[in-house]
Amino acid sequence: MTFEIFCMSMIALLVGLVIAFNGYRLFLVLLPIWGFFFGFGLGAQTIQTLFGGGFLATTTGWVVGFVVALVFAVLSYLFYMVGVALFAGSIGYALGVGLMGLIGLDTGFLAWLVGIILAVIVAAVVILFNIQKWVIILLTALGGAGVLIGTFLMALGVVSVNDLGAGAVSAAIGNSFWWLLGFIVLVVLGFLAQVRTSQGFEIEAYENRI
Repeated sequence: MTFEIFCMSMIALLVGLVIAFNGYRLFLVLLPIWGFFFGFGLGAQTIQTLFGGGFLATTTGWVVGFVVALVFAVLSYLFYMVGVALFAGSIGYALGVGLMGLIGLDTGFLAWLVGIILAVIVAAVVILFNIQKWVIILLTALGGAGVLIGTFLMALGVVSVNDLGAGAVSAAIGNSFWWLLGFIVLVVLGFLAQVRTSQGFEIEAYENRI
């Protein structure tokens, strides 16, 4: 393991734990951070889809990833509902790409397109039915567990850094009983912990900050 991978793993583990077990209470703080990372991954994977090559294998992928990341982070900070939509959409996108990975289509335009479609659907459902609290708790538990398992997979060499944006984590979880079991256990523990700590606590949506 290189020093860069080690540092990345430690940061990812901390982020994953915070998201999985305390995501709802810290949601307003996490919104722009989540928007940044989702935007970075989406921008970089879009470049990979359009032009080929590995995830973050080109300078263009890095540049576009950072630009989209900054845009999503700023929008999430300024507009609460936009942040919620991006948050829900990020999980929908991950689920879409992950499902394609389970059937062996984890790269290419089709996986990207399915991810985008599910992102729009999940974001629309969350906003239209006003089920933000439970969705936030569930999705942060899922997202945090995914970050934790993905970090272990990367640290152990099961998944390479170049494959992180191609649904490889979801595919690895789906192909291994033990990784799947670990993921489910983390999701359940994170969900139950958040339900307990958020009793009587409701997020106060902020007004648009411009």
